[in-house]
Amino acid sequence: MLKVLVTGGAGFIGYHLARTLAERGDAVDILDNHGRGVRDGALTDLLARPNVRMLEADLCRPGLAEEMDDDYDVIFHLAAIIGVAHVRSRPYEVLSANVAMLETALALARRQKALGRLVFASTSEIYAGTLQAFGIPVPTPETTPLTAGDLAEPRTTYMLSKLYGEALCRFSGVPFTIVRFHNVYGPRMGLAHVVPQLLEKAHRLPEGEPLVVASVDHSRSFCFVDDAVEYLLRMATLPACANETFNIGTQEPEVRIGDLAQVILDTVGRGNPIAAAPETPGSPSRRAPDMSKAIAATGYRSRIDLATGVRRTYDWYKDRVFDKAEICAV
Repeated sequence: MLKVLVTGGAGFIGYHLARTLAERGDAVDILDNHGRGVRDGALTDLLARPNVRMLEADLCRPGLAEEMDDDYDVIFHLAAIIGVAHVRSRPYEVLSANVAMLETALALARRQKALGRLVFASTSEIYAGTLQAFGIPVPTPETTPLTAGDLAEPRTTYMLSKLYGEALCRFSGVPFTIVRFHNVYGPRMGLAHVVPQLLEKAHRLPEGEPLVVASVDHSRSFCFVDDAVEYLLRMATLPACANETFNIGTQEPEVRIGDLAQVILDTVGRGNPIAAAPETPGSPSRRAPDMSKAIAATGYRSRIDLATGVRRTYDWYKDRVFDKAEICAV
């Protein structure tokens, strides 16, 4: 049994990670200030487990690290300000708060008696500057050179906070693993993402009315959250993953957004047509991670196909959000 801290554990991936850790018998502390993660029924059920504890705290508060336990085996640092709406409206805070939170996590990691690993959640957005300036290979390997984007563009702040964060981890002296998430989806991810957005639109769509979809010819490879969590669990403890950087996602198939919309209509049981809306500004035409390094190191590859993952996601949202209006993480 491990003692594990999950920062941002009330959010999307953090909640699923914490639940899986608890189910396998680990002692789990969730640290969250509920800036984005919500107190819903799923979180309440998780916190009812005897091996799960909620620590309500702000990682930006000076001195927090010195007040916390010093016997964690693994720290998963997932807490951050994310999401396009937040990044555009709060760019300075994205930079300052994301860095401050990581500095607290690193200070805490240095205090641990026998820390095995700090796992830092980076992002696929870290490749965006290189894509805009020079282009990148797709699928994209971790060895792709990284370039800062336009510093006048608010969205660049999120990528910069993660780029700087990766460098902090490398020079911290703390045992680390850096993970770059690519299009992870699933239950309880809020509504500000393409899969739940389209599911809600399709669920409420009148008969015969078209499902309007932006960027229909763009493509993504989608990773169901259970597969992402399995990668995280393995990367946190395997020696081959120590002090390394990995993509987390599903390399193939790449799926056109228009085809994703059709999968969603089929899942919801609608025969409505699809109407193309203009492309989303700043959206790359293709995104898929090269997963060869992660697969070699972990012995794992994604197992949940898109149709199955979308079905599981829809069932969750239909039961808890679309028909009952329960608040979910955003």
